[in-house]
Amino acid sequence: MDWEVGTGRADVSATWCRCVRFAKEIAGVEDLGVLGRGGSEEIGTYVENLMTSELSGNVIDVCPVGALTSKPYAFTARPWELKATESIDVLDAVGSNIRINSRGPEVMRIIPRLHEEINEEWIGDKARFSYDGLKRQRLSEPMIRRPDGQLQAASWKDALEAIAEAAYKVKPEEMVGVAGKLADAESMLALKDFLNRMGCERLWAEGDGESVDADLRSRFLLNTGIAGLEQADVCLLIGTQLRWEAPMVNARLRKAVRFNKAKVAVVGPEVDLTYPHQHLGVDTDTLLEIAEGRHPFCAELASAERPVVIVGSGALERGDKAAIMSALDIIAEQSNLIRDDWFGANVLLLNASQAAARDLGFVPGARAGKADARFLYLLGADDLTPADIPEDAFVVYQGHHGDRSAYRANVILPGAAYTEKEGTYENVEGRAQQTSSAVPTVGDARDDWKIIRALSEVAGKTLPYDAANGLRARMMAVAPNLLRVDEVELATGWALDTNTRPGAALESSPLPKAIENYYMTDAISRASRTMAQCTATLAKRQAETRQ
Repeated sequence: MDWEVGTGRADVSATWCRCVRFAKEIAGVEDLGVLGRGGSEEIGTYVENLMTSELSGNVIDVCPVGALTSKPYAFTARPWELKATESIDVLDAVGSNIRINSRGPEVMRIIPRLHEEINEEWIGDKARFSYDGLKRQRLSEPMIRRPDGQLQAASWKDALEAIAEAAYKVKPEEMVGVAGKLADAESMLALKDFLNRMGCERLWAEGDGESVDADLRSRFLLNTGIAGLEQADVCLLIGTQLRWEAPMVNARLRKAVRFNKAKVAVVGPEVDLTYPHQHLGVDTDTLLEIAEGRHPFCAELASAERPVVIVGSGALERGDKAAIMSALDIIAEQSNLIRDDWFGANVLLLNASQAAARDLGFVPGARAGKADARFLYLLGADDLTPADIPEDAFVVYQGHHGDRSAYRANVILPGAAYTEKEGTYENVEGRAQQTSSAVPTVGDARDDWKIIRALSEVAGKTLPYDAANGLRARMMAVAPNLLRVDEVELATGWALDTNTRPGAALESSPLPKAIENYYMTDAISRASRTMAQCTATLAKRQAETRQ
């Protein structure tokens, strides 16, 4: 028995083989199998190998006898010692339902919670195993950068006063607010209200940039629905590594291939989706051929009863994304993607904050300028590079980890992680869900929206709410769908623009990868030793394979 796979209880594991069936039928990687015969039967990987699946941790749940266990959790706690808190995963935009098991101030493990319309009974490995990152590199107190360049602990009063003073030294058009991948709806609404009162309209969420199409909800949602993908008979993926960007969505599409004999094609980076598919090309030239009806795959789309097209982040983060959406409009009309009984045109957002940001209007306003930013408020935003931040800019970083952007900050405000607060998130299909507080915040950290409310008072731009009920009343006025928890508000209309020809505006270049490393995509997973070990082990094995 491979001790990295299980406990060594070969005598009890081989009879059931649920893990083998899961690996083959659900995960789509036939890495596990039964070795030996009779009394010497055992579960293993045939040869020395890794189980290279982003869903591998689910074999722990399907094993009925405990032969396969969670290595990070093993021998750390007993079930009766743990408090169970129902919540959701926010490390991708799917919103998988989870149960957080905690003991005192520490998260001990995360396991899946049944939700048939989202994740069924599975979760991805990043959601399951990255929780150790919640106790490393945490920000626990406000900090101000001294003249010598060193960060120094400060009181909340001093930190907020320093921010207010810096904000009044710049023009409104020189202020920018950026929401990070893990920002909740409450904190984004509070930041939007505060910065708008300061005259700033340059707002966006990571993954969107300063050019955002937020007028129609259907233009940024997975309109077919996660569960609805099982009905598809033809699917075209444009600029998405579906297996890494949204593992649970990829698992649904795999079911369509297995049970509905769906035909899947990809335009973009070549990736192993765990099911048969056609790779049509890597660049926008192929997309243009499909839009103009010159590609052989057009016949498949035209003859399909329930066709689906999904545009992913590899396309949405390009400068010519408007032309790509115009191409989707043409494909939608030619292939009958949108009917009274079927909505097959889809956009797959990458981050948990993006859908709610667009519904809340956390997007550049009509009067947003393009001047160099001299005041940046980063709400957990860590994807900005040093080149994106002018040297003379005053940077506020509000977040829970000392990640990339914290090292550039002039003032740091410690916020709460998703396991430490009640926050609203909207998933890829437009379903509002809420996290729950499973453990207390670290040190002097506070809920993010409360920090912004306190800052508004110090700056003399007091927000009109100081309690959760007041904030929800404000949210009801802006985006009432975010208060209807676990309900999908179906998007209506698509506004087909078939008059704009995408050819001239499309840049002839490969569609990029939105994710380079599935295991480390955000502040929490980058702080996780388990995710770092997964990254290093996989990289080592890939290097050995190439040799």
